[in-house]
Amino acid sequence: MIEKILRFLPVELRHKIEHQHGLTKIFDNIIWMFFDKFLRLGVGLFVGVWIARYLGPQQFGLLNYALAFVALFTAVANLGLNGIVVRDLVQDPSKIGTIMGTAFVLSVLGGFSALCLSMLTISYARSDDALAKFIVMLLSLLMIFKATDVVRYWFESQVQSKYVVWMENVVFLAISTVKIWLIIAEASLMAFVWAIFIESLIVAVGLLGIYEWRVGKLTAWRFQFVRAKFLVKDSWPLILSGLAIMVYMRIDQLMLGQMLGDESVGIYSAAVRISEIWYFIPIAIVTSVFPSIIEAKKQDETIYYQRLQKLYDIMVMMALSLALLMTFLSDWVVILLFGTAYQKSGPVLAVHIWAGIFVFLGVASGKWFLIEGLQRYTFYKTLLGAIVNVGLNLLMIPKFGATGAACATVISYAIAAMFSDLLLKETRPMFRMKLKAFNILRVAISIRR
Repeated sequence: MIEKILRFLPVELRHKIEHQHGLTKIFDNIIWMFFDKFLRLGVGLFVGVWIARYLGPQQFGLLNYALAFVALFTAVANLGLNGIVVRDLVQDPSKIGTIMGTAFVLSVLGGFSALCLSMLTISYARSDDALAKFIVMLLSLLMIFKATDVVRYWFESQVQSKYVVWMENVVFLAISTVKIWLIIAEASLMAFVWAIFIESLIVAVGLLGIYEWRVGKLTAWRFQFVRAKFLVKDSWPLILSGLAIMVYMRIDQLMLGQMLGDESVGIYSAAVRISEIWYFIPIAIVTSVFPSIIEAKKQDETIYYQRLQKLYDIMVMMALSLALLMTFLSDWVVILLFGTAYQKSGPVLAVHIWAGIFVFLGVASGKWFLIEGLQRYTFYKTLLGAIVNVGLNLLMIPKFGATGAACATVISYAIAAMFSDLLLKETRPMFRMKLKAFNILRVAISIRR
């Protein structure tokens, strides 16, 4: 209806209204995604902290060790298709059937490959730990179910996240209620693992149901070998970079578990849970403005880079504010939430929270690499970050324990997300833009405008 009315308006007025309408869609999408995350933050933090208190650092550490272990292979499972599928759906919506069908089949194959890799690796890492191996096997099966995330990509391309949000939150609230009941019933660790498994299974089915309801028949999906070749060609650098990202985001927990035991993982994970709880902010904002940035690239390079700079400015301002606040409140927050059994998590949180600045910047700049077709560079950057993280962990964990792992994380994130841009001519402009975002006075004036 809006499109029909716009046809009869003057060109300048039509463009202005279309721009405002686009901004309204973006803002509406961000609100829905923030609603989703805030609900999960409130309920999830309450239930997650209760579970951590109930299980104690040892069992809570084992659970997080298994989750971190499986996370290492998620890049293989999703094949780095997220941004690429969204890009293709925005640029060529008439090919929705082949795009969705091909991406789904590739994701199923990726999930199965990730399952096999995960089981082979855990059999070596924890050869004498039957419980750890079973938990990892069960959680690894979920990577096959993640193929239904292609539905999420379609809604992202249309800036219509609210349908997915409603479904996921209904499931989330139901399973959270089950977890509370498990705590009251004094259930075992495996009961909570099964709850995680069931939640992911229901969400996978729910995504398919929403697609049938709002978009079209799943039977219209078609696998196309030619499109699969193009998708894999575009995504392979993202697969490798995604694997490197998971290494330098989760290797600290795995190395702590291997070197110091599951209790250290529990202490570290409590701090990380508070630190990483804010990472939904850049994801929600960038996911919502991504289609708009693609359009700006088509129309005007100046506007395109102005929007990128403003995005970097906002990312740094928000992350820096959070880091300063949490640094001073870390001990109090940890004891308030997790209790005295986790008091060693306070100093870890005070250090780890600073990694958020570079996570925020990395999420924002990742889209620039995708738009510019420079995905291969994201692999080099994240591989460098992963190598630095592993090396620093080997040096710092034996001396400083969980706090050393947090220091290694901050340094490796800074190198991967920002300072590695200095190494290549094509990426140096991004380093200058990111550095510019640290000019707080200029950013404050820019945001106010």
